[in-house]
Amino acid sequence: MGDASFVRLLLDTHIWLWAHLDPARLGRRIGAALSDSAGELWLSPVSLWEFLVLAERGRIRVHGDPDSWIDLALRKAPMNEAPLTHEIVRASRRLVLPHRDPADRFIAATARVLDLVLVTVDERLLQVKGIRTLPAR
Repeated sequence: MGDASFVRLLLDTHIWLWAHLDPARLGRRIGAALSDSAGELWLSPVSLWEFLVLAERGRIRVHGDPDSWIDLALRKAPMNEAPLTHEIVRASRRLVLPHRDPADRFIAATARVLDLVLVTVDERLLQVKGIRTLPAR
């Protein structure tokens, strides 16, 4: 994972949600990594979009409306906002993924282009060549 004293972590959508809704699912190692002040935490705007879609479909429920929940979550645990750039969009099409999920494509490409470590439990993303990952299991 590179220099252990300074790590730049990109949270997959489910990791970001678990950190707020069910921290016990993260495990001790990931919980420690997320609270380590020697690193940076990053979140793609695609993760917010994914959360909003899940909330609209009733697949996830939060206290209050989803937009207010996002505001509160980002205030409680500020993150660096990963940009969605032309380079990331183009890189998303060059990555070889075992599935067609566009959100995963953008998140994986963000990790690659910005040289971030993707924190995920998604086995499909953990197998993607060309990105660094931290398995959250």
